[in-house]
Order: sequence, then C-alpha cells, then structure tokens
Amino acid sequence: MHFFVHHSAKVFYLCLYVDSERVILSAKQKALRINLNQDLYGTFAEIGAGQEVVRHFFRAGGSSKTIAKAISAYDKDFSDALYGTEENGRYVCQSRLEKMLLHEYDLVEERIQRDKHPSKQFFAFANTVATINYSKTSQGHGWFGVKFQTAPDSAPSEVFLHAKLHESDVLQQQMTTGLLGVNLLYGCFFFHEDPKDLLKSIYDNIERDQLEIDMIQMNGPAFEDVDNRILSLQLVKLGMTDAVIFTPDGVNMQAADVLYKKNILAIRGSFRPVTKVNIDMISKGLKMFREEPKVNPDNIQVLFEITLNNLKGEGDIDEQDFLDRADILCSIGQTVLISNYQKYFKLVEFFSRHTKKRMGVIMGAATLTEIFNERYYRDLNGGILEAFGILFSRDLKILLYPWKEENSDSLWTTKTTPIHPRLKPLFNYLTFNKRIVDIENFDESVLSIFSTEAFKMIKSGDGEWEKMVPDFVDRIIKEKCLFGYCGLKPECKTNTEDPALAAARAIQQHSEE
Repeated sequence: MHFFVHHSAKVFYLCLYVDSERVILSAKQKALRINLNQDLYGTFAEIGAGQEVVRHFFRAGGSSKTIAKAISAYDKDFSDALYGTEENGRYVCQSRLEKMLLHEYDLVEERIQRDKHPSKQFFAFANTVATINYSKTSQGHGWFGVKFQTAPDSAPSEVFLHAKLHESDVLQQQMTTGLLGVNLLYGCFFFHEDPKDLLKSIYDNIERDQLEIDMIQMNGPAFEDVDNRILSLQLVKLGMTDAVIFTPDGVNMQAADVLYKKNILAIRGSFRPVTKVNIDMISKGLKMFREEPKVNPDNIQVLFEITLNNLKGEGDIDEQDFLDRADILCSIGQTVLISNYQKYFKLVEFFSRHTKKRMGVIMGAATLTEIFNERYYRDLNGGILEAFGILFSRDLKILLYPWKEENSDSLWTTKTTPIHPRLKPLFNYLTFNKRIVDIENFDESVLSIFSTEAFKMIKSGDGEWEKMVPDFVDRIIKEKCLFGYCGLKPECKTNTEDPALAAARAIQQHSEE
C-alpha cells in the first residue's frame, strides 16, 4: 500500500495506491476533487442526453468556483445560432463538437480577465449525444471532448472521442453519458502526463458492454509526444472496440465517417514490410473492382487491414513494430484499419454496418483454403454455413490472387485451389455465381516473394530484401530505419520524390496495364 501526495494549486490531495494499482474513485469523488481545486475553471455545453455530466459537479458541492456556465443547446435553431450550421445537417458529429469546444473556450478566455485570475486553468467540456430512440431502432452514440490548460500560461490541449452506447434504455444511457464525461474531464487534468492511463481511466465505473469507444484523438502541447495511431491500437488491444481506422496523415477517424455508403475494397496482411506482391495485389484487384457494374470508381475506399493477431506474432504487441508498419502504409498514402476480426465474416459484418454498396476483399489463394476450413466455425451454431451466410448475403466479391507452391510451377486459382470434397459444391456455387473471381494479369515474377523472408533479411542485413519491395518502400525503410534497419547510406536519399506519390503512381500504372 502506497500513498502519493499531490499538490495542485492551493489544495493538497492524498491519492491511495494498492500494490501499484490506481484506486478508482467514484464520479462524485472525481467531481469534488475538481471542484475543490480553486484554479480549474470552465464551462459545460451538452446537447442531447440531458445535462448528465455537469449534474455530477453540481451535486458534488463546491461547484461555484469551478463552473462558469452550463448550457444545453437542445433547440436546433439556438444551437446553430451559437455554434454555426453543419453542412451535412447532422448535430451528433465531430465538427459540431469541435465548434462547441472552440466557441465555449474562447468565451471563457474573453470574459475572464487574466490580471484578476492569474492562476486559473481554463477548460471547456462539450458533448453532443443521441440516445436510443423510443422504438429502439437506432443505437445511441455521441461525441465527447475537453479543451483545457495544464498551466495558466499554457496553450490549450484537446481530447475528443466517439462512443457507442450499447444499453437498451434511455435512462441507463444518460447515466453512462454522465460517468463518461466526468471520467474524461478528470483524466485530462490528472492523467494527461500518461495518455494510456488517461485512456484506461475513461472506463472507471463503466462496464465494457455498456460503452464502446471507437475513436479518440489527443492534440496540443500536453500531448506533443503522443502518436494517435498508438491510441488507436490501444483501443483495440484493451477491448474498448474491435476496429479502428486512421488516415495517411495519422489522424484517427470514426469508421462511419470513412466508410459510410462507400464501395469498400480491403486487403489484409502483415505488411511487415509492404512487398511487390502487396502492391501487385492491390493494383490489379483495384482495377478489377473499378470495372464492377455496381461500383462507382469515384466512391471507392481502399483499406489496408492489419489484425491484432498479425501484430502479436509470437508474443505481445511490439508498438514500435506496429509504428514501422503504419509508417510505411501512411507514407504511401493508404488508410489503415486495425481490427480484432480474425475471421473474415466478422470483418464483412463490420463493413455492412456502414454501407450496403458492393464490397470487395482481396486475398491470396492460400488464405481462401483457410476460410473453407470448418474447424474455424465450430463455435457457431450454424457452423461454416452460418459464417458464409453472413459473408455472401452481403454484396461481396472475393478477388482471388494466385498462390504459387514452393519449388513448384503450379498456381492455385479458382480452378486449382484444393478445397475439401465435402465443401467443393459450396465453392463451385460461389465461383459459378462470380462471388469468388480470379485476379487477372498478375505479375508472376513476384509470386515467390514473402514478407516474412524480407523481414528476416532486413534484420540480418542481407541486402537482397531491397529486390523484394517497391523502390518507394525501400527508401522509406532506409530513411526511417524501420524494422531494425540502421544501414542508412547517402545514396538512399538521392531520389527525393514523395513516396506517397510514387506509390500512387505505381498502383495507377499497374491498374491501367
């Protein structure tokens, strides 16, 4: 048992740790600790789900020195007058939250004179929430954010997140909203120095089946050393959600904002590193997908997916190894999906929550044989038929890339891939109806390349790996010393072309061939 004395402003706090584990405070205790700190001062703005967050601070006592203003802008006209209109007409969205935080924080700075309150640390808390409707046909969800100072003279930092409310009762969702808001504000003030602790603390007094956090972003001087891609990984690793997405610039995104009504084309792999095979798969697969009659070429969202299982390898997840893979994919301009969906039918089920349009999955023939292995579906009442019912009741096409057996000239395609005789009729049905189709015009010269071999060569210093990856990936690995490569030579930087442009050009060129 250990005690930690913390001095903040004019109040001393005594925190209890038992066996190095943080003791979880109740929402009332957290609200009271904030209220008693005479230097924390700000506003609460809440849309939807009542004023459930600020209610905790009013009830805890001592709130007059903490709360500058509490507002519920329920009426759309009043909300638009305060924060401006939304182009998409939605009120529960990230842009609305950001406008709320900016407006309310600026008002505090404008109206509270610094010369009279030199020690004040300003903050603005905001949320915009839609709880479950009366007929229970829509899921509750909301955006939550805090803009805050860590010192009176510091620039503000921000934390904002998106949460899905899984409870089936409005009152329960309102209570969970209140707890989440208190935890978030408390974490910003007392755990900002350790973002992972901040993330974990958001679930204090909340069960995982009540709430799913599928996106979080931390910005500003308090989080200068934070890589938000690691936060995305933590969300999946800690079981807070099953899938997260980040864009080429490393910004975490809500899945709905990226995938809504899109033609999704996904490729799964370890990408350790990206090889010529991966580029050939995506370029030739993308060309075929664009030519599909139900696909709008201007509405395609390509995703490079890495599963948690792929990241774990033989042990726990190596965050640096994850960042090395992410750096390559982001550098070549790709959107990355991290998921806990080991089985493909779970992945397609996730996609279908956001779109009803035609989807495509690029996979190798060796992977296809695993999908047709019944042992992976023993936990389902309907076995493999249940899984395939989920897969192919959606508008899905599997684009099959051939696989070449080692020391053999034979290729696995839809005609030659070995499928168990018991499941061959099902396979024939899917190929006959063109739900599984071969990728054509592939580059046979790259079929013998495997990322596992390239990775071993990079680690060992064997220069042969350079022949296994595209030149733009080669440059990224050398310039950033990824995957343990530290043999940077001056000639590595002779080609100054942007790797993202080089990758896009290569994919486009392959697609047009």
